[in-house]
Amino acid sequence: MSPQNIRIDVHHHVFLDAEKKAKKGLEVGFRTPEENLPWTPQISLAAMDRLGVQTTILSPPPVSSSAAEHRAEVRKQNIYSSQLCATYPGRFGFFAYLPFLDDVKGTLEEIAFSFDVLGADGVAMISSYGNGSSAKYVADDLYDPIWEELDRRHAVVFLHGAQTPSSTPYPHPWLGVPISEVPNETYKAAAHLVVSGKKRRFHNVNIILTHLGGSTPFLAPRVAALSHYMGCPLTPDEIIEDFKSFYFETALSAHETTLTAMATFVPSDRLLFGTDFPAVSIKTVEWYTQNLENHFAGRPLDLANTMHENALRLFSNLGQSKYVSNGGQQINDGP
Repeated sequence: MSPQNIRIDVHHHVFLDAEKKAKKGLEVGFRTPEENLPWTPQISLAAMDRLGVQTTILSPPPVSSSAAEHRAEVRKQNIYSSQLCATYPGRFGFFAYLPFLDDVKGTLEEIAFSFDVLGADGVAMISSYGNGSSAKYVADDLYDPIWEELDRRHAVVFLHGAQTPSSTPYPHPWLGVPISEVPNETYKAAAHLVVSGKKRRFHNVNIILTHLGGSTPFLAPRVAALSHYMGCPLTPDEIIEDFKSFYFETALSAHETTLTAMATFVPSDRLLFGTDFPAVSIKTVEWYTQNLENHFAGRPLDLANTMHENALRLFSNLGQSKYVSNGGQQINDGP
């Protein structure tokens, strides 16, 4: 593949527990392709080769942990991801998995370990943590020390909508939570960061919104006027400006309609290529990728920006794991 056609996938999951993943899928109304479970690095590498992806940045699935989840499990997964980067140089980077964010001390420790010891490319967050009325969105004041540390580090945050069910059942078996609810959860987290002033306050953090931000680009003008009316001290124009300061990745969202809308919202240097593999099949990824290429036909610079150039600028040390193995042995398929 020629340099101008390389692809860097910023949305690529690691499913270390196939049974847990399948069970969660049943709960939320989505089915991971059978051929992708149990997941192994070889499954991702084969897909990457077929899709023309040079490097993927791995992230955990968008499932909320709980306060009871032990920090050691998060640490184990991050070490495993760092091992993958070291074992397959140039093919993998990773977003660090974080503990339940209410565990602020544990989260800060994991951030330091992931960046300083493992060489993470960023951290992964979901839109909210906890369940029901006790849930907190990512701009909650409790999490300010976390954002302060990420801001100090000029870190990248990969922000994915949580698989939070609605108060009503999803309307059809083909319209489960990941299809119908996750895009709006991404929007709610983005809007919370903006209207709370946290996006502006922690401006050194580069935040990637998954799936072209879900419903964010379409609801941003609604927030701009109505949240200001409700008391947000930012002006409508300032609110729109802060919404435009996110990065947006294309997984499961690239289509002529959405990409045309995005072009009126942000320049192409804010777009990143994503696949959401192995949550979906190679065939599904190919359909969205073809849409993306068709949209940018005749605009090679915009296509290159989206496919790899923006990622290379954002991740200056992409995939350069600091992990040192014991004895130099290759890793196994799981941690």
